[in-house]
Amino acid sequence: MPDNLQHRLIGESNAIGEILEQVSSLARISRPILVVGERGTGKELIAHRLHYLSARWQGPFISLNCASLNESLLETELFGHEAGAFTGAQRRHSGRFERADGGTLFLDELASMSARLQEKLLRVIEYGEFERVGSQQAIRVNVRLICATHEHLPERVANGLFRADLLDRLAFDVITLPPLRLRQDDILLLADFFAQNMAQEFNLPAITGFAPDIQQQLVLYPWPGNVRELRNVIERSVFRYAEPGRPLTRLCMDPFASPWRQTPEPVVDEAEKIPMNWQEHMAEYERKLLMKLLMSCHYNQRSAAQRAGLSYDQLRGLIRKHAISTRPPEMRQHPT
Repeated sequence: MPDNLQHRLIGESNAIGEILEQVSSLARISRPILVVGERGTGKELIAHRLHYLSARWQGPFISLNCASLNESLLETELFGHEAGAFTGAQRRHSGRFERADGGTLFLDELASMSARLQEKLLRVIEYGEFERVGSQQAIRVNVRLICATHEHLPERVANGLFRADLLDRLAFDVITLPPLRLRQDDILLLADFFAQNMAQEFNLPAITGFAPDIQQQLVLYPWPGNVRELRNVIERSVFRYAEPGRPLTRLCMDPFASPWRQTPEPVVDEAEKIPMNWQEHMAEYERKLLMKLLMSCHYNQRSAAQRAGLSYDQLRGLIRKHAISTRPPEMRQHPT
């Protein structure tokens, strides 16, 4: 396996050890494999490892992110098309299945695939053949399929969003990658690897590890972006703060952090606008509501009481309580 494909598979935790053992076992058989895990956990690297440890290692390794293309483009990228199959198709195009013949095809973000393309994919798995778009001639291929997703496919099947028969065929076995937050024993090992690689690649000062508080910060942070996020943080921090022969003492977790960064106005909770004197606030609210009620009923008190679900005496009591005039504004006397 090429050296640059192994970095995110580094680890000494029991979790990663079990995964690598499962991968080594599955590499020996040419069956579809499903790799699931959160974004940034290294699903494509697992696919690479499955390929390079298999008997197909000298064949092509072809990959495609299914979420990056709309349905029609994804169809032609998978299965190819003939010249003239659609407007703009000036020449024949070989799809990924054709190019992966004798090797491995890795399909990432599989859950985004439409139902129609799921059906075509199922046929390739079952019969080993397909037709280019615009052709009726079957093309036979020998391709090992590895698919990946961060979605829970059984739940999508239950909701009618994914074919149950396709999931059955894809999931000969499933490799589930643990998130980095559950691999705490591997965090510092990975961080040191990324740091040394960054320093070597850009001729930066080599650091001698991480200060104790930085180690604690790295281990305790939940890493929602997983290994990909860890790599970005370490490389950015080494580029900014590395000092020759010294441990790294600062991390740049957020590249957008700046004293000149524009921040949106804070959203004020409506509850915070309420005056501290609750009784005064409610009394004012009741007074305004009562005035609006009288106005809407043209100052007819019996009509207002009926609309509010109050007795006439109750309404009169509220009017006296708030000292509200019962005469329309145009009938009130104004000083001259």
